[in-house]
Amino acid sequence: MLFVIRCLDCGHAAPFMPRSMHCPNCNSQWREAEYNLDEVAKSFPAEIANRPFDLWRYRELLPIHAPNPTLRLGEGGTPLIKAANLGNMLGLPNLYIKDERQGPTSSFKDRQAAVTIAALKEGGVTEMVAASTGNVAIALSAYAARAGIKLWAFVTSLVPGVKMREIALYGSQVVKITGSYDQAKQVAAEFARQRGLYQDMGARTVTAVEAMKTIAFEIAEQLTMEEGAPSQSTESAPKWRTPDWYIQAVSGGMGPVGVYKGFRELKQLGVIDRIPALAPIQADGCAPMVDGWKRGLEKAEPVLSPNTRIETLATGDPGRTYTMLRKQVMETNGTFESVSDDDAFRAMHVLAKLEGISAEPAAGVAFAGLFKLVRSGVIKPTDTVVVNCTGHTLPAEQFLFDENWTRDVDYPRVMAQSETPQEGLLAALNNVTPSRFPRVAVVDDSPEARRLIRRILQSQGDFEIFEAVDGREAIELVNREHPDIVILDLMMPEVDGFAVLDALRSKPETANIPVIVATAKELTVNEKSRLQGQIQSLMQKGDFLNDDFLDEVRSLIR
Repeated sequence: MLFVIRCLDCGHAAPFMPRSMHCPNCNSQWREAEYNLDEVAKSFPAEIANRPFDLWRYRELLPIHAPNPTLRLGEGGTPLIKAANLGNMLGLPNLYIKDERQGPTSSFKDRQAAVTIAALKEGGVTEMVAASTGNVAIALSAYAARAGIKLWAFVTSLVPGVKMREIALYGSQVVKITGSYDQAKQVAAEFARQRGLYQDMGARTVTAVEAMKTIAFEIAEQLTMEEGAPSQSTESAPKWRTPDWYIQAVSGGMGPVGVYKGFRELKQLGVIDRIPALAPIQADGCAPMVDGWKRGLEKAEPVLSPNTRIETLATGDPGRTYTMLRKQVMETNGTFESVSDDDAFRAMHVLAKLEGISAEPAAGVAFAGLFKLVRSGVIKPTDTVVVNCTGHTLPAEQFLFDENWTRDVDYPRVMAQSETPQEGLLAALNNVTPSRFPRVAVVDDSPEARRLIRRILQSQGDFEIFEAVDGREAIELVNREHPDIVILDLMMPEVDGFAVLDALRSKPETANIPVIVATAKELTVNEKSRLQGQIQSLMQKGDFLNDDFLDEVRSLIR
C-alpha cells in the first residue's frame, strides 16, 4: 500500500476507510493522507507522461485504491491561461489564471467531488450529507448521481435559487436553512449523526484536501510547459516550475491547504525546489482569517454575522483550518488580505472585459486581492503569479449591473409606405449609442496602451471613446468631436503631447477641456513645470489600476 491515513493529533497511522471519519486511536477528525514518496519517486513524474491530462494523471498521489473510470466526468486538466491584457494593466507580465470554471459543473469543487465520491463508492457508501454555499453541493450532486449515492444537501437561504434548483435536478434532497452557513453546518452534522450517515466535513475530509493537491500538480507541470524547464532540470531528474505567488479566495480555507500540500509533496519528491507564497483572500464582510492574521492570532475569532453578498465566502468560523493555513502562509512568506464586495464586483467586470473570462464573485475577490497586493508593492513586477479562477458566474447576478445595463431598441412594427425596413432599423439603432454618454478621447501612439485604456474605461461604465494615434490626429479629433475629457500620452513622434496641449489651450472652444496626462516617462523638473496649470492630473501608465485614475475621470466628466 502506497498510502496511510495519519492523525494530525496523535500521529497514529491507519489504512484508509472511507466510512470512518475519526482517528481510531484518539477520535480526532483531523487526519491526512501520507504516501510512500520514496516508492512513488521511482516512477514519478516519468510514468505520467503518456497519461491523459486530467485529475487522475496523478493517481499515485490520491487516496483511491482502484480509480473507477465509469464515475469520471472530465475533472481536472483545466487550462492555465496567460493573462496578457490584465498583466499589461498591472505591469505584471508573468500573470496566469488557473481556469477552474472549465470543470464539469464549472467550479474547482469538481475536484473535491470527484475524489470524494470515488472513495465513497469504493467504500460502499450509498448515502451522504453535505452543507454547502452552493458549489460543493452542485459538484457532489453531479458525481453522486453518477455513482448512485443519495445526497442530502444543506444550504442557507442566501444561496441563489438557480443553484438550489441545479442541486435538486441531480436528484439530491435540498434542505434550506434560514440561517448562516455555520448554522447550516451544525444542522447537517446533527442530521448525519442521528441517521448514521457519512458527512462531508470540508478541510477535515481527507479526500477533499487530497483532491485540491492536483491544482498544484497541474500548475507546476503547465508552467513548465509554458516557460520551459528550470536550468537544473535533466532528462534523468526532471524539474518543474512553480510560481512566486498562488492567490485564491477562501471561505473555509480548504483549497489553499490542499494546494500547499500538493506543492509540498512535489518538493519532497524532488520535482520542484520551492513552494510559492500563498495569498488567501477574503471578503471584508466575513474575514476572520484576515483579522486573525493582522492581529497575530493563532486562532481566528469567529464572525457571528457575516455581512457580504458573496454567499460562497460566508464561513464565519474557519476553526482549525485557519491555524493550519496561517502556518503555511508564514512558511511561504505569503499574506492574507481582504477586499470589499464592490472591489470584487468591479474585478469581475475588469476580468471579463480584458480577458474574456466571466468569473463568479468569489473569484472576483481573488482578483481584487491581486490588484490590492500589486498596488501595495507586495507583489513585484518580476513575480510570476497564478490566480485561481474558482468558478463561473452562472448566471450573472442582477446586482452586478446598474439600471442602465441594457440598451433598448424598439423595432417599428408598422412603417410608413415611404420608409424602407433598413431606414426603420437604422432609426431604431440610433438609440443604442445616445450622445448623453460621457465622451473620452484617448491619444497614444501605442495601440496596446490605447486598447488597455479603452478596456479599463469600458469595464467601468458607458463611455463613448475616440482614439488618436499621434499628436496631429489628436488635434483634429478634439476640434471635431469636442470630447468631455482627453487622456493624453506625452511621448509621441513629430507632434508630441506638449504640442497637443499648446494647440488645445490656444483655442477658446477647446481651452477648457480637461486633460489627464498618462506617461511611462519619468518627467524632468522643466517638463513638469510646462504642465503646471495645463492639465488636471499626471499619472504613470502603471497607475491605471489605481482607483485614482477612474475617480479622476469620473470627477472631470460630471
